[in-house]
Amino acid sequence: MFKDLSSMMTPEFIRYILIPALIGGAAVTLCSALLGVSLVLKKYSMIGDGLSHVGYGALAVAAVMNLAPLKFALPIVAVAAIILLRMSDSGKLHGDSAIAVFSTTALAIGILVSSKAGMMNDVSHYLFGSILAMDTNDVILSVVMSLIVIIIFIIFYHKIFAVTFDETFSKATGIKINFYKMLIAVLTAITIVLGMMMMGSLLISSLIIFPAITSMRVCKSFRKVVICSGIVSVICFIVGLFISLAADTAPGATVVVVNVIVYLIFTLFSKIRS
Repeated sequence: MFKDLSSMMTPEFIRYILIPALIGGAAVTLCSALLGVSLVLKKYSMIGDGLSHVGYGALAVAAVMNLAPLKFALPIVAVAAIILLRMSDSGKLHGDSAIAVFSTTALAIGILVSSKAGMMNDVSHYLFGSILAMDTNDVILSVVMSLIVIIIFIIFYHKIFAVTFDETFSKATGIKINFYKMLIAVLTAITIVLGMMMMGSLLISSLIIFPAITSMRVCKSFRKVVICSGIVSVICFIVGLFISLAADTAPGATVVVVNVIVYLIFTLFSKIRS
């Protein structure tokens, strides 16, 4: 049953809950969409799922040790992203196998640590997300880190574009492809950890995949796909958040469903146009 949104929009709710959720969520979804285009094109889209499970393990350990969750998890997930990339490139483990090994191991550690400490309920929101529970410090950190990710992406846009489409040619022209691949991995790790606060480790990879594949249904150039992905991701997030408030549903899951609907609409439009 849908609620009357106007009755919920008290000044306190808007100031302390809705606005921080909108600002923090929009920033993270924008970062996810930008990086998602490169990850999808390089067939690394599921790295988000693997890193989110690593993030859950790190956040669970931080909660048990009474440490700052995001500050503790960020470097751990960034290191995990680099190791995943190196293992995949070295051929010791294929990309999907490496992701599976890391994700299941980290998830198991997180569950064991939190269950042993009797804190499963305290860290459950890292699995399912709790965007409306983000405090001021979480929002500030999310916005600052998201701006850093966006600025770095814009500065190195052409290098990321080259590495995404043709590593061999990029290497021949003098581009340090390993550096830029690690840069993409680290930026993805940062975005994943920030996004876990609102989407949870089970759904965060959807923010990376859906805007990219949705935009690819109607856009053909890399630049247009990146711009369209950013717009689609932010709009889907805002619409999903307000629908979740009106329908009293989980915000993260609602955002994913909105992304799925938009993807189907873009797919239908693409078929009609062709």
